[in-house]
Amino acid sequence: MLRLMASGFCKDGRWSREAVVLSLLMDVQEHNDFINAGKEETAIGKRQCLDPKKYLSLDGNSLNTADLVRLGKGLFNIKLTYEAEGKVNEAREVIETIIKENRVVYGVNTGFGKFAHTLIPKDKLMELQANLIRSHSAGVGPPLSVERTRMLLALRINVLAKGYSGVSMETIQAMVKAFNASCLSWVPEKGTVGASGDLAPLAHLTLGLMGEGRMWSPQRGWDHAKTVLECHGLTPLVLKPKEGIGLINGTQMMSSLAAEAVERAVGVARQADIIAALSLEALRGTTKAFHSDVHAVRPHPGQIEVALRLRSLLHSDIFPSQISDSHRTCDRVQDAYTLRCIPQVHGVANDTIAFVKSILSTELNSATDNPLVFAERGETISGGNFHGEYPAKALDYLAIGVHELASMSERRTERLVNPSLSELPAFLVQDGGLNSGFMIAHCTAAALVSESKALCHPSSVDSLSTSAATEDHVSMGGWAARKALRVVEHVEQVLAIELLAACQALEFLRPLKSTTPLEKVHELVRTVVRPWDHDRQMSPDIEAAHTLLREEKVWEVARPYMDQYRDRLGLKPLPLDD
Repeated sequence: MLRLMASGFCKDGRWSREAVVLSLLMDVQEHNDFINAGKEETAIGKRQCLDPKKYLSLDGNSLNTADLVRLGKGLFNIKLTYEAEGKVNEAREVIETIIKENRVVYGVNTGFGKFAHTLIPKDKLMELQANLIRSHSAGVGPPLSVERTRMLLALRINVLAKGYSGVSMETIQAMVKAFNASCLSWVPEKGTVGASGDLAPLAHLTLGLMGEGRMWSPQRGWDHAKTVLECHGLTPLVLKPKEGIGLINGTQMMSSLAAEAVERAVGVARQADIIAALSLEALRGTTKAFHSDVHAVRPHPGQIEVALRLRSLLHSDIFPSQISDSHRTCDRVQDAYTLRCIPQVHGVANDTIAFVKSILSTELNSATDNPLVFAERGETISGGNFHGEYPAKALDYLAIGVHELASMSERRTERLVNPSLSELPAFLVQDGGLNSGFMIAHCTAAALVSESKALCHPSSVDSLSTSAATEDHVSMGGWAARKALRVVEHVEQVLAIELLAACQALEFLRPLKSTTPLEKVHELVRTVVRPWDHDRQMSPDIEAAHTLLREEKVWEVARPYMDQYRDRLGLKPLPLDD
């Protein structure tokens, strides 16, 4: 990245090579995560330029969480639909008429918040909007990553495309061009209370587009925003009346982070069932508790689905297990709850994720500006759609719901490493004492679960009055989003440790084999992590397993066999991914 920056010059040559490198070195020291993320994005940026036909059309009505995450990864350019452009132009005409007729409308020709009753002269209306962005750019902390900033920009464009904000097509198209060029503003992750929306983050997003503050692109790295825009042939925004408030009122930061959180939660939840099945097999548990009749009399959708997944993975006529056959005559009647109650606990996590996803599907395609412009009747209405309570509450639910996957997983890992519970070598290693095996890997899982318990305290139960009591109830949705993401990551890491432990446990049951799908999962893990025959550094193996989960490789390798099981029983296959 340093080499890329040092060799990248604007046409006017105002920045010397030494100045650029010095600036970059300072940024690397202060914000290493974003710079590292930028390295990964260079190839994506080039790929976008080579394939300009890959577009995702935004209309303000049909964006889903999966596509928003894909936009964050740089897999598509964007454009507005023809219908969306028409709605945007109609709404802007209303604003222009209001200005010509000297009608008083909040945010168009008045101050903001406590200053709502202060009228602004017509010759100051553009200055009013620029001042709003500058003053509200008051965030702190590290910047959002490249992917998350892309998601934020794409989502803001999508809600503007709905046609209720009064922002001009010229401004929205400038935002689209910046997105397609991956010119991304410096957006600090902290500073929003979630009403009136995510004001500080969205102000920082807009500030860079105005050519002020800092901005990043694959070609330039971090630089002054105006320099980055000019180097990509883009012109800084000059905000028209209403456009400043139209660009920062809304829930887009919390909602874009929520989209990532819920998509990662979907992936880890379905892989949690596979990992749990591996652990149950290694612990030689019984499958009786997963019988369809048990769950038919308590027919929660998630519970029924998880039980079916377990049946498709564990011993059956379709996929027999030698390990299961080996203990068929044992006198064990039932297992501990972390094995026996997997459908009930994992099930409600799945139902929670589905609920949150439904909330976000609405939120991503909602007009959250204030005032809203209703072009069909030529008027504006002040309301409260910017309030982030919906996504904030949903994110708190998500953190609580998905955390239980880690809570269950850590207890199953304890059972795997504890010889009094597993009848396996202590800490899953030979020559115990000389070797410590999974002893501290389990401690890591316990530490992550404990940390997540604190993070699961709902942020949305808090509220602090702001803006001189004008905004006297807020959602704290920004913190809800950031901590939900941390909880989801902890769940992934805890399950990665269980995955490694379960695969290691199977080594001690050889030459017996498990079912075909579970053996395929074991084979997958062994492509990145070899068995433990003596102690070695554990962190790289945990990270390798975590990567498998992040990329949903465990799901990919098991899913065909789960579909085969369903097909043999005359059941519908698993739904396709979004």
